[in-house]
Amino acid sequence: MKATILVGDVLVRFPELVDRSIDSIVTDPPYELGFMGKQWDKSGIAVNVDVWRECLRVLKPGGHLLSFGGSRTYHRMACAIEDAGLEIRDQIMWIYGSGFPKSLNIGKGMGTALKPAHEPICVARKSLRGTVAANVAKYGTGALNIDACRIDGEKYSSHGERPDMRGGNYGRAGACKMPRRKGEESADRRYAENGATNFAATPGYRGGDPAGRWPANVIHDGSEEVVGGFPQTESGYSDGTKSGIQQSVFGKYGAGTFKPTYGDSGSAARFFYCAKADRDERNAGCYDVEEKPLLWSSDAQRPGTFQAEGTHRAARNNHPTVKPIDLMRYLCRLVTPPNGTVLDPFMGSGSIGIAALLEGFNFIGIEISPDYAAIAERRMQTACPMFNQVEVRPLGK
Repeated sequence: MKATILVGDVLVRFPELVDRSIDSIVTDPPYELGFMGKQWDKSGIAVNVDVWRECLRVLKPGGHLLSFGGSRTYHRMACAIEDAGLEIRDQIMWIYGSGFPKSLNIGKGMGTALKPAHEPICVARKSLRGTVAANVAKYGTGALNIDACRIDGEKYSSHGERPDMRGGNYGRAGACKMPRRKGEESADRRYAENGATNFAATPGYRGGDPAGRWPANVIHDGSEEVVGGFPQTESGYSDGTKSGIQQSVFGKYGAGTFKPTYGDSGSAARFFYCAKADRDERNAGCYDVEEKPLLWSSDAQRPGTFQAEGTHRAARNNHPTVKPIDLMRYLCRLVTPPNGTVLDPFMGSGSIGIAALLEGFNFIGIEISPDYAAIAERRMQTACPMFNQVEVRPLGK
């Protein structure tokens, strides 16, 4: 696997990339909010159609683009992506409990903003060449890696019991944390290790696909605030065959077997992937770097003023919008074929690069700030020690 960092303006470095050479693009561009008073967050680059046209150019046919956006400005970015020629396929909602309200206190219980608790992720795709199957066969792109991202796909215990999906680990991808590569055993083979030839007959098996639930367009962080917002639910349990019946809207369904439901209960959070953040991952690889204020405020004299009192307001990796690597790993494997190349045109401190390398993909990142590019290099080399060299290309090289 190979990692390359291109330092410089995204529109200056993009022409160096070859047409149809990228399998997927996963990125977290500026939200165009003027965050912390930073100029890079109000430059208009994320709503510049030219950027997304370049993304379209370098993607292979059927290649997917995943791009984070701010709740207030997402629509502008999505329109620019669509205007560039990409097809909007869906929107993933990332829900978290760590947001802090950036509100002006008017008094008498009045303010000016809600607490941020979600960020939308645009799911777009370059047009296919022929059918989906033909496109995947030729380019490896065009479809989502469903089995690699199933929810609660953990293997049965030695007693044949399903994991408890009511506890703090519900919604995690379990055995599917790493994508299944060519030549690896199938989910059926893995579960057959329990000695069962019929999953429905496996002791403790309550039904559903043994590989896990189908991935949804909602992801959460497992925090108490978020999980508390989900209701307690109980999945029905059924097993057997269905007969052909006539329905007034959907037509006639043929007879045959169908997969039983899980028959479990607990927080509805178990239906969704849970991407937890590691508290130490922000500064990993940067321990010899001087701590700097995060500057999460437009007031340079009082850095971090929107944070709660007592919060440590400095970090060695002082990039203000670091995303969980677990989240980025999930997104990379959702849209990238085995041995593919992931591009991040707005690399920041390199979380997506780390995620791509850990998932076994090649990575190309573009970052305008030499300081953040240096932090990204350190973080990638620390998180992925098998990559003892990450190639960094300054502007003009």
